[in-house]
Amino acid sequence: MHRELRNHIIGLLNANIRLDGRKLTEYRKPIEVESSVVKTAEGSARVKIGETDVIVGVKLEVGEPYPDTPNEGTIIVGAELLPLSNPDFELGPPGIQAIELARVVDRGIRESKAIDFKKLCIEAGSKIWMVIIDICPINDAGNLLDASSLAALAALKETRYPAFDGEKIDYKTKTDKKLELEKLPIAVTVIKIGENFIVDPDTEEEMSIDARLTVSSIEDGTLCALQKGGDYPLTIEDIDKMLDIGIEKAKELRRCL
Repeated sequence: MHRELRNHIIGLLNANIRLDGRKLTEYRKPIEVESSVVKTAEGSARVKIGETDVIVGVKLEVGEPYPDTPNEGTIIVGAELLPLSNPDFELGPPGIQAIELARVVDRGIRESKAIDFKKLCIEAGSKIWMVIIDICPINDAGNLLDASSLAALAALKETRYPAFDGEKIDYKTKTDKKLELEKLPIAVTVIKIGENFIVDPDTEEEMSIDARLTVSSIEDGTLCALQKGGDYPLTIEDIDKMLDIGIEKAKELRRCL
């Protein structure tokens, strides 16, 4: 059954069309970004790409810096894939897919220098702000990577510091001080199926991928992070094409923020 579906998908792609009628590099519609959806979080956002639906919440905690970076704060990204969003997901410790999802989101933010970690320092060597980013898919209809990355960025844009007297955080009182973002990294995952390249795969297309490349870029198109997935290798020519598609399509997603 899977082989038949894959052959059918490849036949359609060769004719420049997809299962749902989209063009090869067309995102599902609508793309919706809603901010401040979780009142108990310091920042939050909900992103819908077609039927894929993801919520991201941001919490700010005070902790100790790492010994090798005594004057820098940090980010911690986690993803919880619940059976609520996809019956293939199971309860329990994070699996490979959840770990990779968190890693892709983390890498785009970290490598783009979207957050200046030095500005998260409260007291060098003893106190820093830790930015905790929690990803929670509500419905997985494909392409959680792009939806989660976009939701994380939208949530960070809305994040405000809670009141802090130097010893204790008052989470019930949000200040007017926003978390500063130096860059706005957008992730676009480009999929290779057969000899064709597509974006925003649905569930059926994800089952048929040969390889994928998540391309994170900032406002001027500068590349900041890459994550390869899938079982098959990519040629230099493949990567060049995927980079071009990823950087170009990032402009479309950026307009949704």
